[in-house]
Amino acid sequence: MTKPIEVRNPRTGKFDYVIIPPPPRLLAQQCKRTRRAQVRWQQLGLEGRIEALQQWKQAILSGRDRLTEALVNDTGRLSTSVLEIDSFLSSIDRWCKLAPELLQESAKNTAIPFIALQQTSVPYPLVGVISPWNFPLLLSNIDTIPALLAGCAVIVKPSEIAPRFVAPLTTALNAVPKLREVLTFVEGAGATGSALIENVDLVCFTGSVATGRKVAEAAAKQFIPAFLELGGKDPAIVLESANLELATSAILWGSVVNTGQSCLSIERIYVAESIFEKFYHQLVAKAYRLELAYPTVESGEIGPIIAERQAAIISDHLLDAVEKGAVIHCGGVIEDLGGGWWCRPTVLTQVNHSMKVMTEETFGPIMPVMPFSTVEEAVSLANDSIYGLSAAVFASEVEALKVAHQIDAGAISINDAALTALMHEGEKNAFKFSGLGGSRMGAAALKRFMRKKAILIKTNAINDPWWFDSEA
Repeated sequence: MTKPIEVRNPRTGKFDYVIIPPPPRLLAQQCKRTRRAQVRWQQLGLEGRIEALQQWKQAILSGRDRLTEALVNDTGRLSTSVLEIDSFLSSIDRWCKLAPELLQESAKNTAIPFIALQQTSVPYPLVGVISPWNFPLLLSNIDTIPALLAGCAVIVKPSEIAPRFVAPLTTALNAVPKLREVLTFVEGAGATGSALIENVDLVCFTGSVATGRKVAEAAAKQFIPAFLELGGKDPAIVLESANLELATSAILWGSVVNTGQSCLSIERIYVAESIFEKFYHQLVAKAYRLELAYPTVESGEIGPIIAERQAAIISDHLLDAVEKGAVIHCGGVIEDLGGGWWCRPTVLTQVNHSMKVMTEETFGPIMPVMPFSTVEEAVSLANDSIYGLSAAVFASEVEALKVAHQIDAGAISINDAALTALMHEGEKNAFKFSGLGGSRMGAAALKRFMRKKAILIKTNAINDPWWFDSEA
């Protein structure tokens, strides 16, 4: 019998929700049932799968208020929760629109005149998705939707830190029997995730580098593919030709959206010496205008720190920076308000790469700003990291593009920040320790759930194998 897990409310600090992980034996049985149902799901055809997903979308819309309430209780923030739901629903429409073209099969002639090639693909039967707590709804479904359209069955294990959204989502799922057979959400912590990997044919994981390593090793033992989206320490480079009004606003948004709890957050900022003081003064002035979403969720823009252990990490990074000479211009304190942990937007200067705040993932609304003297130095600093998820460059377009091509990261936003959070067409890979496997953006995001199959057809009446005939 597995032990129940108590779930903390990030606004109140109270443990007011309980989940019960399935025993490994029951989880294995659930995986077997779901894998058997996948055959019917695949036979349903793409049109039938699209219809089922659209029915699920309508059922979610009917219970949207309950989903919003659950997501607010999971994360302690409102406006970002509304945006998260909108993004999730629009992703269903986007993939339903793209899938027919992406899943087309083809037949063609080959270099050998009497052999034709039929190129086809078959889905992995059962996909396991292990998702994090920072965007619990969106990131539990970002891989799930394309996998379902590809014809896979999916079992999702969301984070035990933010699992409340599962109940209203499952209620909506129950209204679509064909989809309910091949999509299951299981609740639990790390042990449940480990057991899931042992029972699936492919795993998608979003989370920390440390846990991602364990997932990769477990998948290797099972000899199954693993697609990993891990941590980031995204740099922003601001050149002398940048529009400072634009740059400060975009970088502020990219640093503090969802209280900085995003792998795409701007976590270190490099600014040309000639504009350094003007830049950080503008950034501080704008940061001061943002308010905490306390005492109510409507009170401001900055929500609580969702995971309690993250508050300790942010505090440790700030203390380390100050001890090594950093100067804090605003924020800089972890506040206990109403039982929740909060951090106001924080701007630091006098920082360097000996500090954790410049090298380790902070995952908070923290903006360390460092000057550079040459473009070469800026690129070197940006690349001085074990991470390579994404980055941003602010400058004239020509200059920015030159710099972008030199940055070791999978996606570069020009004159804006974290654009891949909004625009999903561009395929990208995570560099270095930021991830492993195919792109979860663009056409590749769907195709990675398919195994390619080549059917070779002999088209003439030669009786013997052609390679026995020297004149063939």
